[in-house]
Amino acid sequence: MTPASTPVLPTVEVETGPKPTHAVIWLHGLGADGHDFEPLVREFDPDRLPPTRFVFPHAPMRAVTINGGYVMRSWYDIVTTDFARRREDAQGVRESAAQLEALIARENGRGIAAARIVLAGFSQGGAIALHTALRRPQRLAGVLALSTYLPLADTLAAEAQPANRDTPIFMAHGYGDTVIPYDFAERSGTFLRAEGYALDWHAYETEHGVCLEELRDVEAWLARVLQDKAGA
Repeated sequence: MTPASTPVLPTVEVETGPKPTHAVIWLHGLGADGHDFEPLVREFDPDRLPPTRFVFPHAPMRAVTINGGYVMRSWYDIVTTDFARRREDAQGVRESAAQLEALIARENGRGIAAARIVLAGFSQGGAIALHTALRRPQRLAGVLALSTYLPLADTLAAEAQPANRDTPIFMAHGYGDTVIPYDFAERSGTFLRAEGYALDWHAYETEHGVCLEELRDVEAWLARVLQDKAGA
């Protein structure tokens, strides 16, 4: 499935100003939907950001193995919660990456270049944001990956694109996360640093969620990477 042949997912959109010049495409976690992080935009100071369109897509409905095959919004299937023996749904990851590329293409068509777009996500959504960003040939403004990890890491060396080798990456994780263990997520951060990526790692005294301190750090990071591209 290629982005050109991929239908654009339904989305929720919030704009911080008229005629947006930048975009943040933010993917939710397992079982949530595009409304999940919509309220966070109201917590950001619009004066710190250029006019920005926040795009929150709804993941497709699919059966999720760890939930007994129950159909819910999910970016890919999860076969086991045992991260030491996990079997990744490569097809699902790549299908969702193509859907994310279709959303990027739509923003391009609305006048926002890739260099002014941040890919963001929480948990599963963050995994798709990381996977997609590091493999695309056009540079992005940044990658925001919260409470997540790098999927299909063993294929990155062969698939990575130099355009996003030095793209700013903000990864954050809670010490008390029982959904995606902190140590497992940290290994993704260590791997990315070893591969030469521009990773900014943050850790918080929280569980599988976004705390207030983290939200303030995300706002400051977004203000920096989006303003850096304000004249691009």
